[in-house]
Amino acid sequence: MSDRIERPWALMRHHAGWADVFHIENETADSITGFYPDRETVGPPVNYSVRAVLARFPTMEAARAAREGAVLEWRKHDAGVREAEDKLRAAEKAREDAWLNCLRDAANGG
Repeated sequence: MSDRIERPWALMRHHAGWADVFHIENETADSITGFYPDRETVGPPVNYSVRAVLARFPTMEAARAAREGAVLEWRKHDAGVREAEDKLRAAEKAREDAWLNCLRDAANGG
């Protein structure tokens, strides 16, 4: 059995719409251990559940290219998200106004 990991480069979710490149040094059926090569200071290896991995790649370049492509895909939806957020804010304001009006009407015997 080989100790070589076939696809040692992973993308790990950092926040919505962004993933960090992670180098897997060791893995078991349940966990991975490695480091983030793009961080200024590379500290001791960190451990994660294998569920934290979004995708795996054979090279760092492939992982970075996939991340950049995914960011472009994410950005295609920015206008729709902004529009939905505007509608949500308007709906929340209408709900708040209705609630306040109901309380005021009740207080005024309405």
